[in-house]
Amino acid sequence: MKITGLLTKMITENSNPIQYYLNFDDEFIIINQLLKKSIKIRFKHYQCLGCGRDKEIFAMGYCKNCYFTSPHAGEWVVRPELSTAHLGKADRDLEFESQAQLQPHIVYLANTGGVKVGVTRKSQIPTRWIDQGAEYAIKLAETENRYEAGLIEVALKEHIADKTNFRKMLNEKAPFIDLSMKKNELLDFIPKELQYSILEDNQIIPLYYPIHSYPLMVNSVNLKKNPEFEGVLIGIKGQYLMFDNNLVFNVRNHEGFVVELDIQ
Repeated sequence: MKITGLLTKMITENSNPIQYYLNFDDEFIIINQLLKKSIKIRFKHYQCLGCGRDKEIFAMGYCKNCYFTSPHAGEWVVRPELSTAHLGKADRDLEFESQAQLQPHIVYLANTGGVKVGVTRKSQIPTRWIDQGAEYAIKLAETENRYEAGLIEVALKEHIADKTNFRKMLNEKAPFIDLSMKKNELLDFIPKELQYSILEDNQIIPLYYPIHSYPLMVNSVNLKKNPEFEGVLIGIKGQYLMFDNNLVFNVRNHEGFVVELDIQ
């Protein structure tokens, strides 16, 4: 079976195990049903998520021009502390930025092969944790906007990582670390004016991925360099597809790529 479509971030549904979906224009693909099947992925052409043109993807699914002009790709997306909507100040589009930034945000700890701190909109829990491949996570603070959450993250990342080591995340199941204890260790580092946001909720939330086995090594596929590859799908974690030949494919990193899936 051959299916052609535009790659965007896999849609997820939190269950045991997590359900993964690809939403193509003409097909809605249940990725979990492809486990243990041979899949060939072939790059066809680009389709920028902004302008829709066949222009080389620069980052986040956008061509270079759209990446530097689209409000969806502003620097505040990656660095919440750069948010300015709370000041009534636009980065690229104040109306869009106000909707995205001026809503409750959660600062959290997650074990993604190591403990990290992160920020996401409250409405994105647990989707954000799933996208990062977290084995489990805990809420640390809830702020009124993205800027305040970013300030907490900046303060805490002097003491704990703020990025996922994707190789560790994909190599093996993460060893258990008591996130409630780690949370208590970090509370004093939250700025005094933001202590109001600390949550008493210490529930550690586990996440379960559809994985038959982990790759022995992690070799990441880049369709710009290798426009075609194939393997038997053995697991899905974060936004990665894992194959029996030690290849791993980051779907999110290939947003804006039109591909053909050849499923055996």
